Amino acid sequence: MSLDDLYRELILDHYRNPRNFGRLPEANTSVHLKNPTCGDEIDLQLLVADGRIVRAAFSGQGCSISQASASMMTEAITGKSVEEARAILEDFERMMHGEAVLRDMGDLASLEGVARFPVRIKCALLAWEGLDKSLKQIVNPAGK
Repeated sequence: MSLDDLYRELILDHYRNPRNFGRLPEANTSVHLKNPTCGDEIDLQLLVADGRIVRAAFSGQGCSISQASASMMTEAITGKSVEEARAILEDFERMMHGEAVLRDMGDLASLEGVARFPVRIKCALLAWEGLDKSLKQIVNPAGK
């Protein structure tokens, strides 16, 4: 089995068995995003306490890339500080634009090949756009 095959299997596993899928009633930040071009939708909810992401959950619908990316993202950021989550977000965005990333991206590395398909990059980044908006809400809750 090639690395591409392993990555495909990992993406499909996160799509078929998404981690942290559902509502998070105790969330203190929530965003809804939609990609009108392809119909992907993500609702991202975070529970942040003492500068740490205690829990992350998402719901939505869309292609395997958008849903797997959201699933992997929630796993990658849970338990991380807001600053650590921001750094992971920035590395993921760099990876999606074909730039080198020094951090061990874990399961997220399986999405690296998406960078070769520009039309799919927005799919992979949708949940991350939600994370960016959520982190901004946490840092600046009044929108100032």
